[in-house]
Amino acid sequence: MHFLSSLLENYIANNSENEPEVLKELTRETHLKVIQPRMLTGHFQGRVLSMLSKISNPENILEIGTYTGYSAICLAEGLRKNGKLHTIDVNEELSYIQQKYFKKSGFADKIEAHVGDALNIIPTLDVTFDLVFIDAEKRSYPAYFEAALKKTRPGGIILSDNVLWSGKVIEPLNPKDVATKVLLEYNKSLKDDPRVETVLLPIRDGLTLSRVL
Repeated sequence: MHFLSSLLENYIANNSENEPEVLKELTRETHLKVIQPRMLTGHFQGRVLSMLSKISNPENILEIGTYTGYSAICLAEGLRKNGKLHTIDVNEELSYIQQKYFKKSGFADKIEAHVGDALNIIPTLDVTFDLVFIDAEKRSYPAYFEAALKKTRPGGIILSDNVLWSGKVIEPLNPKDVATKVLLEYNKSLKDDPRVETVLLPIRDGLTLSRVL
């Protein structure tokens, strides 16, 4: 579902920061070689992630769901000089394209890619995070959030992507649609969670920003 007309979406993108050339190249290669290219963060949301990272100027970032590395590069733009981004994905086959563009972006030395189940990997990271981006299996969002929260400092930010789920969150729920059911419960739980303060932003497919108290 497009929440805005394509004309308005183009206007917004054209009046926001330009998309870096390396990310344009990554977008082209992803569309040519990888299935489900719509999973890419894209120009506008990528610039939003970059801006949020630059504003918070994190020392450590956690990303759950790497895909081809677009959002990782955007988030890495705001890292401190000696900062580090840990990104986790279950698909080892995408490592070649991730590493190619991490190097092209100049952030290869700041990005550490992990392959495997995030719920197993996160507890092993001896790091306190300033910024977290969750963009992986939707049915695991509650578990990802809990795992990330334990590693995030007070005042840190946890971002959750795709929380509007193509508008399915306001449609009659199909009892067999587990992902939508989980997201409905997840969105409400963040709103009611006393450990964070949350605002849901209607950016692309929905981006929730939760500040840890």
